[in-house]
Amino acid sequence: MQARKKNMERMTEVVVESDEQVLQHFLSNSNWDERGVLDQVALGADELLGGNEETALLIDESGITKKGKKSVGVARQWNGRLGKVDNCQVGVYAALSRGRLSTLIDTRLYLPSCWVQDKARCEAAQVPPKVRQSKSKPELALDMVRHNRRLGVRFCWVGADGLYGNDPAFLRALEDDGEIFMVDVHKDQRIYLEDPQPAIPGSASGKGRKCTRPVAQCASVRVDQWLKAQPETAWKRVTLRDSSKGKLRVEILHQRVWSWNGKEAKARHWYLIVRREVGAHEEIKYSLSNAPERTSLKRLAQMQGQRYWIERSFQDGKSQAGLDHYQARGWKAWHHHMALVMMAMLFMLKERIEHEDDCPLLSCADIETLLAHFLPRRDTGVDEVIRQMEERHRKRRASIDFAYAKQRAEC
Repeated sequence: MQARKKNMERMTEVVVESDEQVLQHFLSNSNWDERGVLDQVALGADELLGGNEETALLIDESGITKKGKKSVGVARQWNGRLGKVDNCQVGVYAALSRGRLSTLIDTRLYLPSCWVQDKARCEAAQVPPKVRQSKSKPELALDMVRHNRRLGVRFCWVGADGLYGNDPAFLRALEDDGEIFMVDVHKDQRIYLEDPQPAIPGSASGKGRKCTRPVAQCASVRVDQWLKAQPETAWKRVTLRDSSKGKLRVEILHQRVWSWNGKEAKARHWYLIVRREVGAHEEIKYSLSNAPERTSLKRLAQMQGQRYWIERSFQDGKSQAGLDHYQARGWKAWHHHMALVMMAMLFMLKERIEHEDDCPLLSCADIETLLAHFLPRRDTGVDEVIRQMEERHRKRRASIDFAYAKQRAEC
C-alpha cells in the first residue's frame, strides 16, 4: 500500500526492511498453497456478504497487457479492457457481490491452444500437467461456480456477460446444477416465442436416409427483431438504486421465451430481459435468466444491473491492490500474486463494512491513502533516492545489454 506501483521493485524502495530477492522468491518459488488462501478469502467474503437473496457470484474475464512470449498464458488474444486483440494474459474471475459491496474471490488463468499444445513452453512456465488442457472461458467459469458452491459460499444466483450468455452449454450446465443465472446476450441471440417442441421428422415417402436430429416446430427470432415489434407503452420504468448522480432509473421489457440449442429433447423456458437507459434509448442491453416465473420485474432489473459491481472490483483491484502490477512469468507466481491481491481486497472490504456507519463513503482508495500515511516507510533521504535510481539504471542497462547480445547471437 505504501508504493504507488505494487511490483517488487517499487515496493522494496518504500517498505522498511524489505528485500526484492526475498519477495521474488516468496512470489515465484515458495511452496505455499494459493488455493488454500483463495478458499479462505472466499469463505471470509461469504461471512460478510453471503446468505442474502441479493448475494450473487459474478463472472467476468480481464486481460493484462504483457510484452514478450514467456509470461504464462500470454498470446495475441482479445483484451476486453482495451477493446481489441492484444498481446496479453487473460484471467477469468469470480466476485462475490451484495448490493454495493463486491470483492474478487477466485480466478482461473486462461491457457490458449498455442500454450496447451506446446509442452516445452508449459514446462518452462511450470504449468502443472493436470491443467494443460484446452478449456474455454465458460468452462473455467463453470469450474469456479461449482468449486465455490462445494466450498460453502452462499450465493443466490450467477451473473455474467455476453461471452458466457452466448454459450448454450454453460447456461444449461448451470440450470442442471440447480443454479439461477442472469446473463447478458448479444443482439443476434435467437429465441422462440412459443415452445418449439423439438421432434425428429419422419420421411414423407418412407425412402432415403432417416433423419436423426430434432427439428423445431416453429421459427425462432432474433432478440433485436423481437424488440422492434414491441410498442413503446410496453416499457416499464424501474428505480434500481441510489447513485452519486441521484436515483438510477432504467426502462425494462421482459417476457417468458424459449431457448433451444438444436440438440436437446426439450427447450428451456426462460426470461428475456431488455433494458435501456432513461433518456438514452440507443443503449440496449439484452439478458436471459432462468429466475422463477414469480420473480418481480424490479427484482429482474436489479439482478441484471448487479454485474456492474464486478467491474468496480476490477477497478479497485488494479488501482489499489496491484492486480495488474506484477512482474512474474510463471504459473505459480501468477496465482500467488492473485491470491495476495484478493486477500488485500478482502481486508479493504472488511474495513469498509466495519466503518460503514461513521464513514459511509469510505472507498478502497481512501483506505490505501490512510495505510500509506500510517504504515512505516523506508527513509528516502537524498542518498537513498540516488541509490534507488542507480539500482534501477543498473537493471535497465543489464536488460539492454542482454537484448543486444541476443540480437547479435541470432544474426
